Amino acid sequence: MSSNTRTRNTGTGSTRTGMFGRLAGWSQRRRWVALLLWVLVVAGITVGSQAVGATYHNDFSLPGTDSQAASDLMEEHGSLQAGANVQIVLKDAQGLSGDQAAVDGMLDKVRELPSVADVQAPGQGSLSEDGTIGYATVTLDGSAEDVPSEHVTGIIETAQAAGGDSLQVELGGDPVRNAQEGGGGAAEGAGMLAALVILILLFGSIVAAAVPLVTALFAVGGAVGLIALASHVFTVADFTPPIMMLIGLGVGVDYALLIFYRYRHELRRGLDRADAARYALDAAGRTVFFAGCTVIIALLGLIILGLGALQGVALAVALTVLVTMAASLTLLPALLAVFGGRIQRQVLKRADRSRDEGWRRLAAAVQRRPVPALLVAVAALLALSAPALDMRLGFADAGNDAPSSTSRQAYDLMAEGFGPGTNGPLVVVTEGSAAQLQQTLEGTEGIAGTTPPFRSQDGAVSTVLAFPATAPQDAATGDLVHDLREDVLPALSERTGTEYLVGGPTAAAQDFADSVSERMPLFVAVVVGLSAVLLMVVFRSLLIPIKAAALNLLSIAAALGAITLVFQDGRFGAQPGPIESFIPVMIFAIVFGLSMDYEVFLVSRIHEEWERSGDPEHAVREGLAATGKVITAAAAIMIVVFAAFILSPDRMLQQFGLGLAVAVLLDAVVIRCLIVPAVMQLLGRHAWWLPGPVAKRLPKVQLERPS
Repeated sequence: MSSNTRTRNTGTGSTRTGMFGRLAGWSQRRRWVALLLWVLVVAGITVGSQAVGATYHNDFSLPGTDSQAASDLMEEHGSLQAGANVQIVLKDAQGLSGDQAAVDGMLDKVRELPSVADVQAPGQGSLSEDGTIGYATVTLDGSAEDVPSEHVTGIIETAQAAGGDSLQVELGGDPVRNAQEGGGGAAEGAGMLAALVILILLFGSIVAAAVPLVTALFAVGGAVGLIALASHVFTVADFTPPIMMLIGLGVGVDYALLIFYRYRHELRRGLDRADAARYALDAAGRTVFFAGCTVIIALLGLIILGLGALQGVALAVALTVLVTMAASLTLLPALLAVFGGRIQRQVLKRADRSRDEGWRRLAAAVQRRPVPALLVAVAALLALSAPALDMRLGFADAGNDAPSSTSRQAYDLMAEGFGPGTNGPLVVVTEGSAAQLQQTLEGTEGIAGTTPPFRSQDGAVSTVLAFPATAPQDAATGDLVHDLREDVLPALSERTGTEYLVGGPTAAAQDFADSVSERMPLFVAVVVGLSAVLLMVVFRSLLIPIKAAALNLLSIAAALGAITLVFQDGRFGAQPGPIESFIPVMIFAIVFGLSMDYEVFLVSRIHEEWERSGDPEHAVREGLAATGKVITAAAAIMIVVFAAFILSPDRMLQQFGLGLAVAVLLDAVVIRCLIVPAVMQLLGRHAWWLPGPVAKRLPKVQLERPS
């Protein structure tokens, strides 16, 4: 008998399975050993990570860009403008002149604080015309990412201690925003509670509901500790942990649920607990393994973007998915062995196949009118995708912070006293004379004012700050950066023979957005291409991978359209602003991989029925009937976990949560329930066509073993 055949003798335990089935068998026979190993490993990782701590660090360097070249030049020649700045913004409705002594005393204390390189008191150019608003500039000895947050917190506390009944003191700048940023808040807890409720409603048992949840918690706990340890070796951004938990919880419950649901299916077919677990892992475990590999491939595809800020995040989330797969394939069988008796009694008590009839009727209805169902569904997705065509990438600034935060108060006071551009000055750097530079900048449309040139410590570099007439995240400010680089400064260079570089945080944000836009097509092509090849190998079909890629791209576009509507256009009460530059690529990588979960799970069951019956219409109906309920439940869990992050105070996490929730909702409801059955009906037997020469060269891989 070949290794691809399975024989089954209910109650005797004679079930021949593959690698994943044998792994499940080992975990069941040595259930307490498997559980103890997981507890010890996760506990050891957690204790170790807490003992050594984490060294998360944001790397927003962009080699080859003007902003990075400007930053390197200033740092090389000891320019104070190379360090990050904190603005201490002061307001007194009666005039700041009466607060001179208090302000001077406060600034003297700030000068003595760690990480402070220079302090410039309010003076000419930093006092409003009516004298009620002014600001002091505190230059730090490192970038906003390098200066310890506790040092910035010390500056905030020292400055605000000088405030009184009439004197308002607020602080702004990227270091201040970094120091006051919050994480996911209660989002993780809310998502897990909602997931537990859905699982209880699905299985009717707290024990059965807890098994997938416990598996996910072990996986996430281990992954978070591993990344904290890895942060000592690799550059991992400080916003990585909440993203890991966001993905880990959703994917962990999703994978465990797919296997657990197949386990219940096998129990209802008459297998004993041991055989049911082995066969569930042998069948659904293969699907989980393949789906997890596609997620990891999509995430590792981010590395080709060459953006340091994303590479660490991609590696961390890929590791989270890998640990989640391991937990689903080893920890879950052990838990099933421990609680199998109670779960089996509950399953057999609730055995009712009539619930699958609704999915059969839905599939039959779509099959009767596949073209209208397909057109309506695709039209709806295209309509939701349309806003993404006008998506503007950038980074939120303090104008998007909570109104009560000191960074937002400082932002508003600066705009009130000096114009919106003072919140995001452009730093123009040159190694030559700056005599004509300031004059040229002041005569440039879109620039409201400039500072005199600042000389570096060695006198070799001059820096001029140019204040745009518009806010840092305004589209006009981005256009101004391009105008300076492409027209204004090149023309000046021709006259003076000197090179000029436009840098600073505002220009760097524009460079990051431009880099993402330029490299996105290559990234999409690599991820889609590799995933399509994997699908072609698994399903021995040319059209299935093309269909999957097209539909995944459509759901991602619709999710990005929803993000644009809410966060860029300011719908539903959101603060309008640009979409965080790395959101589209991260959403693409994660959603493209997650979409494969449902694609593989549904199509593999259709393929199984096709091989058994040879009837394509019957195969689609039975495939949807067998997977419709679990796909809907898994999607519902992912949606509530992801949507819970909309409650986070962090704008980036809000965008992640909304984008992922919308993408999963559309993928599970519109695509899997309507578009896939319609397309499969129209393709018929041609869905499984593969050219002979290609078939001979592809290895044979089987996900689902026919009964």
